[in-house]
Amino acid sequence: MSDLIERLADLTGFRDRDVLDVTLVGALRDLLQPSAVSVYRCIGHDDDLRWITRARLVGQDIAASADSLWAPLEELPPLDIDAPRERCLREQTVVVETGTVSRTHFPLGSERGPIGVIEIERARPLDEAEMRVVAGVARIYRNFLGLLDYSERDTLTGLLNRKTFDDSFMKTAAGRPEVRAGQSDAGTAYWLGVVDIDHFKQVNDRFGHLIGDEVLLLVGRLLNTTFRVHDRLYRFGGEEFVVLLRCQSEAEAQIAFERLRSNVEAYAFPQVGHITVSVGFTPVRPGDSPAAAFARADRAVYQAKAVGRNRVVSHGALVAAGLVEDLAPEGGIELF
Repeated sequence: MSDLIERLADLTGFRDRDVLDVTLVGALRDLLQPSAVSVYRCIGHDDDLRWITRARLVGQDIAASADSLWAPLEELPPLDIDAPRERCLREQTVVVETGTVSRTHFPLGSERGPIGVIEIERARPLDEAEMRVVAGVARIYRNFLGLLDYSERDTLTGLLNRKTFDDSFMKTAAGRPEVRAGQSDAGTAYWLGVVDIDHFKQVNDRFGHLIGDEVLLLVGRLLNTTFRVHDRLYRFGGEEFVVLLRCQSEAEAQIAFERLRSNVEAYAFPQVGHITVSVGFTPVRPGDSPAAAFARADRAVYQAKAVGRNRVVSHGALVAAGLVEDLAPEGGIELF
């Protein structure tokens, strides 16, 4: 019992969801001594769902292995590659495979629905008491995720909220390759984009705040379906959204943000009809502060609105054209 309590304390001792799955497989390995224990997440969109290995320990491995969060979706295995695992996810039920090696699958969920599967491999099947232990740990995991979501996510859109931005940004900025104005490619880099709904006050004034909230919710969904599962999406409040994007070059970042702009413009919002967004973006530089990067992207949004709205503007392109002065990382206005 003391071992179980200690492992549960380890599981809930982190506020970083990036290491939560690693802690989970470590706790189950110590409690059950399986030949392997894994956590698989389901990612992608409704027409293209894939498995990503979030953490896997085999035998007495010191460190868990995992798929890269930046792996292209098409390189990950589809859901139907493993029928018992897929059944566990879709039916939210425990699925046991017996044979030379016993594999037991437990569903993992959050308040927003099914998210993945715990898979335990052993020479002999888990007994009833062990099954209850894993099911209980999975419930604690779900409840803890709910607490993290409550503190880290916007209640309307489900996107990450403003207060989580600084920590994510600082992890991103550490050791990033520098991209200066006029450079088209400096290797894999990160980009910060600010997305602002055009004339949103008119939506609220004309249709009311309930319809305005529906527009915000739907724009949040368009962000989710436009960007990749590992891109970080935030709602900063009001009609303002922020994206932390990873890609190879400014040209690729421009294409990604242009895809969002086009998707929003083409979408028919109930009652409201069509709306547009203005987007400004900037590279994340080594040593950048959240405020400095945001200030650069926000300056590009201001320029997008000044020249007609419904467009994507690169801060680097503005600097290269001599339309604005560059801001050093330490020169941003403190916004947070």
